[in-house]
Amino acid sequence: MRTERERWLDRRENVAGIYRGLWAACALLLALEPLVHKHGDFAVEEWFGFHGWFGFLACAGLVLAARAMRAILSRPEDYYDRR
Repeated sequence: MRTERERWLDRRENVAGIYRGLWAACALLLALEPLVHKHGDFAVEEWFGFHGWFGFLACAGLVLAARAMRAILSRPEDYYDRR
């Protein structure tokens, strides 16, 4: 029996490192935001952290919309077998 070789993302410490790296990158970008002059079309776009919060809320909204669509559009598991 052939066993599969362990990949680098199979190790917990590598996944944790990526997770910490993403958090560090987000914190760094948030810390650098006051140093960048923004040219927003609307006043709300110039608020501190607006684009991060907007992106998070848009992503969460898409997930909730997909859950609602799944409830409407889903079919039974044996839907195609019944024909």
